Amino acid sequence: MKTILNIIWLVLSGFWLFLCYVVAGVLLCITVIGIPFGIAAFRIGVYALWPFGYTTVERRDAGAPSCIGNVLWLILAGWWLAIAHIVTGLMLCLTIIGIPFGIANFKLIPVSLLPLGREIVRTDEPFAAR
Repeated sequence: MKTILNIIWLVLSGFWLFLCYVVAGVLLCITVIGIPFGIAAFRIGVYALWPFGYTTVERRDAGAPSCIGNVLWLILAGWWLAIAHIVTGLMLCLTIIGIPFGIANFKLIPVSLLPLGREIVRTDEPFAAR
C-alpha cells in the first residue's frame, strides 16, 4: 500500500516539492556556512519525494546549535517551503481522492519549517534511532 501511495504522491505533488527542496539546497550550498542547511534540504527533499512509510523523530542529542540553525533555516528557506506545502495541500484537498495527500502535505509543514534536530526513520521503527 505504501508503494501505491508513494507513486500517486509522486505524480500529484512529490516531484514538484522535491524540486523546491533541491533548489533550496543548491542555493544554500553556495556559501560554506549554508552547506549544513543545504544538506538538510536535500535530506528533507528525499523525504518529501517518498513520504509514506517514513516519519520524523526528534533527536535527543540535538542541542542549542540545532535551535539556532532552525531559526536561520526558517529565515532562509523554511517559510517559502512551508508555503509550497500549504498551497499544494489546499489544491489537493479540492478533490476527494486528493484529501489524504493534502493532509500529508500539511503534516510535512513542521518538518519544512524546523528540520534540524529531527531524523527521518521508517514508520515500523520510530524508536530504533533512539
